[in-house]
Amino acid sequence: MVKITFDGIEVEVEEGTTILNAARKIGGEVVPPAMCYYTPLKGSGGKCRACLVKVAAGSAKDPRPMPKLVASCITPVQDGMVVENTTNPDVLATRKGVVEMLLINHPLDCPICDQAGECDLQNFSYEHGTSGTRYEEERRTFEKIDIGPLIQLHMTRCILCYRCVYTADQITEKRVHGVLGRGDAAEIGTYIENVIDNDFSGNVIDVCPVGALTDKTFRFKNRVWFTKPMDAHRDCPKCSGKVVLWMRGNDVMRVTARKDKYNEVQEFICNECRFDHKDPNDWTIEGARKIDRGSVISANHYELPVLNVPVVPNLPGSTEDDLKDTPFNLGRSV
Repeated sequence: MVKITFDGIEVEVEEGTTILNAARKIGGEVVPPAMCYYTPLKGSGGKCRACLVKVAAGSAKDPRPMPKLVASCITPVQDGMVVENTTNPDVLATRKGVVEMLLINHPLDCPICDQAGECDLQNFSYEHGTSGTRYEEERRTFEKIDIGPLIQLHMTRCILCYRCVYTADQITEKRVHGVLGRGDAAEIGTYIENVIDNDFSGNVIDVCPVGALTDKTFRFKNRVWFTKPMDAHRDCPKCSGKVVLWMRGNDVMRVTARKDKYNEVQEFICNECRFDHKDPNDWTIEGARKIDRGSVISANHYELPVLNVPVVPNLPGSTEDDLKDTPFNLGRSV
């Protein structure tokens, strides 16, 4: 075990742990953002530069600072290391530049994008970006290609995080898509159109941090903040069968894998569970899904503390339980 100090907080982690995962052990606002790193995918990380931090002291044996900011998702910790993230102005300024770079070619598709409301890039730009851009050149454009009957590709939204490539490499029998071209001509694509049909191919939708890869069966049908996520499971011979049903009323709008608070898939699911079972009777529904990560989905439970009960009667039970722990009385007006 090694000890590091992250934003003034000391934490003990296993040797070989990355700085990012050490910060996640602390949790909260000190955790650097990550747009390309994905814990279940080996080799991911080091591409988006969103998680850059300052190593103020390399280790107890060699306390010299590292001369440049480092990617926390691929840099292992050393005993006695001192890391600065939210407390370092250079890190925060650089992160604004990373946001600006990622948005250079990103279209303003949020009003029509199916990823809106659960988009990592939206959250990243809101928390660390600026209201304007210095970019004056034309944005990249790509010819639209059909990569398969179930997945919609919007290459103009892609940030080249490589998550979908690693997913296809590591959990499917064959990968038929990848990064084609070099430099500003690099794009996700296939040499032959309409060829992505692997039984686990739908997982590239879940791992995509932006709206570059979306579910064709959910396309333009609803907004995530109008749906209610429900944990459900079924006996599936191909995968765990543990999913989240996104429901509106009694209709299942889409099916996704379950994710943790860092928006990472806990268990990958097969296409049969994802696309072929949109009937609630096909599932054993466990109850409402608690969305831990910050998003409009978690805000949509509408169980915020309301102190003036006569104005808003019939509060949900969970809200009343939360209010009991506050210094205010349920009947107090504000």
